[in-house]
Amino acid sequence: MPDSAETREREESLQGMGVARKRKEDARFIRGQGSYVDDIKLPGMLFGAIVRSPYAHARIKSIDKSAALKVPGVVAVLTADDLKPVKLHWMPTLGGDVQAVLADKKVCFQYQEVAFVLAQDRYAAADGADAVVVDYEELPAIVDPKKSMAKDAPIIREDIADKDNVGHGPRTHPNHIFTWEAGDKEGADAVFKSAAVTVREEILNPRVHPCPLETCGCVASFDKVRGQLTVYMTSQAPHLVRTVVAMLSGIPESKIRIVGGDIGGGFGNKVPVYPGYVAAIVASIVTGVPIKWIESRIDNISTTGFARDYHGVGELAADKDGRIKALRFTALADHGAFNSHVSATKFPAGLFNICTGSYAIPKAYCRVDAVYTNKAPGGVAYRCSLRVTEAVYLIERMMDVLAQKLGMDKAEIRRRNFVKAEQFPYTTAFGWTLDSGNYHAALDKVLKAVDYEGLRKEQAQKRANGELMGIGISTFTEIVGAGPTKACDILGIGLFDSCDIRVNPTGSAIARLGTMSQGQGHATTYAQIIATELGLPSEEIQIEEGDTDKAPYGAGTWGSRSTPVGGAAAARAARKIKDKAKKIAAHLLEVGEADLEWDVDRFKVKGNPSAAKTMKEIAMAAHTSNLPDGMEKGLDATEYYDPPNMTFPFGAYVCVVDIDKYTGETKVRRFYALDDCGTRINPMIIEGQIHGGLTEAFAVAMGQAIPFDESGNHLGNSLMDYFLPTAVETPKWETDFTVTPSPHHPIGAKGVAESPHVGGIPCFSNAIVDAFAHLGVTHMDMPHTSYRVWQQCSALGLNKR
Repeated sequence: MPDSAETREREESLQGMGVARKRKEDARFIRGQGSYVDDIKLPGMLFGAIVRSPYAHARIKSIDKSAALKVPGVVAVLTADDLKPVKLHWMPTLGGDVQAVLADKKVCFQYQEVAFVLAQDRYAAADGADAVVVDYEELPAIVDPKKSMAKDAPIIREDIADKDNVGHGPRTHPNHIFTWEAGDKEGADAVFKSAAVTVREEILNPRVHPCPLETCGCVASFDKVRGQLTVYMTSQAPHLVRTVVAMLSGIPESKIRIVGGDIGGGFGNKVPVYPGYVAAIVASIVTGVPIKWIESRIDNISTTGFARDYHGVGELAADKDGRIKALRFTALADHGAFNSHVSATKFPAGLFNICTGSYAIPKAYCRVDAVYTNKAPGGVAYRCSLRVTEAVYLIERMMDVLAQKLGMDKAEIRRRNFVKAEQFPYTTAFGWTLDSGNYHAALDKVLKAVDYEGLRKEQAQKRANGELMGIGISTFTEIVGAGPTKACDILGIGLFDSCDIRVNPTGSAIARLGTMSQGQGHATTYAQIIATELGLPSEEIQIEEGDTDKAPYGAGTWGSRSTPVGGAAAARAARKIKDKAKKIAAHLLEVGEADLEWDVDRFKVKGNPSAAKTMKEIAMAAHTSNLPDGMEKGLDATEYYDPPNMTFPFGAYVCVVDIDKYTGETKVRRFYALDDCGTRINPMIIEGQIHGGLTEAFAVAMGQAIPFDESGNHLGNSLMDYFLPTAVETPKWETDFTVTPSPHHPIGAKGVAESPHVGGIPCFSNAIVDAFAHLGVTHMDMPHTSYRVWQQCSALGLNKR
């Protein structure tokens, strides 16, 4: 069919997939018209403030509320004893554990929730919290996970000390949570015994925090007359939260409404259910009035879901030509005082077994041991899918370690081990089926763009002059789109997602989805998908998420699952409508369905293009009496999409750094990032997501870490201590792409928002270590702050003048 100017004009008017259109939702945000949780004001609303423990491990001998209750404006003070009669002093976690809502006789981490003060305004609530007197008996604390399972280690969780299983297999110590294994241990061990070359490195992923712009909070409102609970909440997964609240409170799920509203960033931090939410809900049930709880920045960094804290050991076995024959990765995971990290039931250590990365490795084995410590609980997927960042960091660091031992170029060793394009779909040694890819082409494109050979020559010259220049490479494959119910569920609930589309008589439409935007541009991209599928202008397609009374059930937005799962649901729901529309068009045109063909925004009769019906015309007809016999009115559809497989976006990154050996200051001269996310829906939004992910990768690699002293005191819980890069520190990003559609996804999309974070972190780290590699340095743990890099220079005697 010839591509006419009229056809192109109709395509452009849709503003569908592939168009770099501006985000529809931004106009109200830049005008300050967003509606966040703290903007909610309800009649009679009280404010909640939490009394938190100054100790990491202590018994609570007594709690004296008397002074607090005398503070003007204070209405009540709740403790665990007040919650016990209604059995709400403990709550289930998304990791299969239970967590104290308010500390019951004992605190297990610093800043743990001890009491909840209700007052007429937030200032009175804060004053009341300061007036609560708690008598503690301090206990020895454990902050080093390597000491957690020592024979004489203090027991952290006395409530489950006698349990030999807490949901993920047998425990070997009261501070042990689970041991999870995957792969072929015997096969891998056999390869290591006879391998020509082996390498081993201890590699830490330090504890970090997502630190979204908006902290966590909620407004809970219980209507005693109707028995209905409404909660406005900073949640990335409103439906999952509704289910947990129903399990916890005993209120029928049909009478619980969770409203997400606008959310100022999530990055995994707003998936879990936090004690502050539950305390506010309980307080509203007890008082019968709305309760608002908004945490401070210090509380957010100190107590909400952290990420990483994986103490890993990587091992590779290869032949003398650098072809990897086996992999062994183990990790000790510090989960804090409660196992509240979000993970699929079948994968207690998340998707860590994607650790073979982009490489065809015949034998592989991995193991994760999780333990309790006296730190805040969490382990969220900070801009990654369930421990994928830890896995990718390990394999990408170990590829450099192996190359260094063999004296081989770090790009070449990757080429030799890539899964080849003709091998896709490729099943890894851990059983994951990589859907599609062309890793060689991606790497070659990047190396040519940055003049890799020229950079290596320049580096050799600088080294000869005593200067430090590093070139980092990262070629990563991510696993996203959680996910197939056969593989992934949380608390037994499958991780499908949903879309409900309703087309109005005049051809505009509203689509409601079970995902939840926190800035990803869903209102724009989902509308573009539906526009292309249905031939309706994306500007006239309204997207709604986050209100459980309106949207169909879905697992929310985290783990880059919006496009792979929610976007697929949108496309398939649109196709259901399109199938019905075709029947209506055939009826109106008095031809058979086989006589019709689709043309951008209409069905036309083959061989007679003037005989056609546009989707807008069909939408009107669907609401009239002129329909095929037996067909119901309307043009609506609902889809619950359970994907057959995850999706596997990939990328190739290069980072160039220059290091001042006298100060340790690292300057990122160049960062080139190529991503393949399959079909590209909106290039402008993709670009924004990549810039954001790379900035967070820069933050993690170069400055973020949450330190503790031996007593469990949190030493980095304010933005004076915790590194968030501004425009001043953030490097300039160069971006590129290839397109390898996912063969099983309805539109071939794979997801992109997490990839730059996952692939960027090892790229920065590899560049830093590469600057010292010629001096025998094989690894340096993150974060690569100027001080730590200066320490490495000093240890090597490089900074002597």
